[in-house]
Amino acid sequence: MMTDPFFYAAAIPAVVMVGLSKGGFGGAMALLGVPLMALAVPPVQAAAILLPILIVMDMVSLWTWRGHKDNKTLVIMLPGALIGITIGWATAAWVTAPMVRLIVGVVALWFVLQYLARRFAASRGGGTQTSRGHQPIRGALWGSLTGFTSFVSHAGGPPYQIYTLPLRQDPKTYTGTSVRFFAIINAIKLVPYFALGQFDATNLSTSLALAPLAPVATLAGAFIVRRMKPDIFYPFMYVMVFFTALKLIWDGVIHLTA
Repeated sequence: MMTDPFFYAAAIPAVVMVGLSKGGFGGAMALLGVPLMALAVPPVQAAAILLPILIVMDMVSLWTWRGHKDNKTLVIMLPGALIGITIGWATAAWVTAPMVRLIVGVVALWFVLQYLARRFAASRGGGTQTSRGHQPIRGALWGSLTGFTSFVSHAGGPPYQIYTLPLRQDPKTYTGTSVRFFAIINAIKLVPYFALGQFDATNLSTSLALAPLAPVATLAGAFIVRRMKPDIFYPFMYVMVFFTALKLIWDGVIHLTA
């Protein structure tokens, strides 16, 4: 088990934030999990330590949001996600730490730009946004990107939301569907992570030490999201994601061009 105090100073807030996200807050908080832990350990190791904790969170979330799902979203996006996970596993030997930071940073920045574009369009239109129907090809593409980014850094939330948010599903349906989607792909990811040798004694024992935080944070997220209006919280989180994205992109570009 890791004993570095600096690691736990980064890992404990990361697990709590991911747990709150798993409880229903959405991808913004989860996006910060691996980057925070990557301040103390390599990104791939951070992802490997976090994956068993995510499985625990998924189990709690599946129970919390039972009965809420959209099967069509799952049918459209899951095959693409499997392809993305396979690509991530096949390219793991060539995807270095700076590449991972750059990938996560670009995806996070794109997520924020999408959010700003929706806010701008809503303010110019002066009315409610209409929902967009399912588009299988588009869904499969974003599903594959979700699987890939989820594999390399557990940052699959943004590409998933780029496809699903315009569907304007009922919030409970949206949350229940996303919980099921990521529970399935997290379970699938166990196989390639084992194949890459990331589940060694150090990583697994560290995951076990952090695991008790998982159900507490996840249930807290579900409790809050059922009672809290997102009008103030979400803009604040998008600002955090924006600055995190800029930092990750900067680190990735500097290392790759050095």
